[in-house]
Amino acid sequence: MAEQIKRVYGLQFGLLCLSSFLFFSSFNMIIPELPDYLTSLGGEEYKGLIIALFTLTAGLSRPFSGKLADRIGRVPVMVAGGVVCIVAGFMYPLVGSVAAFLLLRFIHGFSTGFTPTGKSAYVADVVPVERRGEAMGLLGLSGSLGMAAGPALGGFIAAHYNVDVMFYASSAAAFLSVAVIWHMHETVKNPQRFRLGLLRISRKELVEPRVLAPSLVMLLTAFSFGTILTIIPDFSEYLGIENKGLFFTSFTLSSLTIRFLAGRASDRYGRVAVLRVSTGLLTLAMLVIGTVSSATELLLAGVLFGMATGMNSPTVYAWTIDLSHEEHRGRAMATMYIALEAGIGLGALCSGWLYGNESSNFTLVFWTAAVFSLMAFLYLVLVVRRKAVLHYS
Repeated sequence: MAEQIKRVYGLQFGLLCLSSFLFFSSFNMIIPELPDYLTSLGGEEYKGLIIALFTLTAGLSRPFSGKLADRIGRVPVMVAGGVVCIVAGFMYPLVGSVAAFLLLRFIHGFSTGFTPTGKSAYVADVVPVERRGEAMGLLGLSGSLGMAAGPALGGFIAAHYNVDVMFYASSAAAFLSVAVIWHMHETVKNPQRFRLGLLRISRKELVEPRVLAPSLVMLLTAFSFGTILTIIPDFSEYLGIENKGLFFTSFTLSSLTIRFLAGRASDRYGRVAVLRVSTGLLTLAMLVIGTVSSATELLLAGVLFGMATGMNSPTVYAWTIDLSHEEHRGRAMATMYIALEAGIGLGALCSGWLYGNESSNFTLVFWTAAVFSLMAFLYLVLVVRRKAVLHYS
């Protein structure tokens, strides 16, 4: 038992969590201010692409990051994503047109296409099977702290200094996220040297069939997150919330209180049992958000949304690892993340189109996302067979 505790909560795991906090702080720091920044460039009608392009690139890069994580190692893949964030933070103040901004968002998406894939596979390598849910909950907790701190800090910097300083702060956070894992021990045995041939992806390397069930759940639930990322900044402003990052802080902080407990619950009662609760709660949260009429109500609804996502994400990650082969963990995590990016991207595009910069459409947007969450719930209740409730493959 002492050895297991050391493996899960030793220095390597601590550094990984710290890096995750800094990485998620980096690119979430700028999200609440990007709609206004794009509007200032004359691209108000392209708000839906702010998140959609970012997630598109992340999704396209997943097969490559998964293969590279299995071949050249987890650490180089994590570092590569962080480097993209460092460069992007310095480039945003230089863009002077809508086209250049959208291109940079497209490039910035490579960061989340690489770093989370490497980190999730790394955790799977060092954590004993019976504690995966707990460990993924803790790793997710670190990322959630970054998601909470990032938007609030970014909003504060933008309000008291300017958006350029905010972008540079984002780059600095990404640099620190790379620095803390630079000399981390590699877990892949006999990693290969990188060569261009590794970027050739065969059809069978695109997805891992064994993890299609958790990936589908992730796709359907991530639709709501894409909606939140795209619409909440404008909805917050509509309700009179000056700091558009407060909702993100509200839901992220609430998710912190439940991630660890949800992870342990999924280790004990099974992944699907926990996911049935989380998807039902997510459906309720999106319905509630669609009915709020004040800043206080929105922030309280954010607590409900945070509880749902705090239960959902680490459980889906752990379920994916359970179903994957050890030698294909990178590919398995990449498949799940492809579903994540596809869900976020679809949510962003659809919500941006439905919203159309008309405040009368807010309820329609959030209730549409609730339908997707409901489909995930029904799939878990009606389609997933009983044996899938067992959390070990």
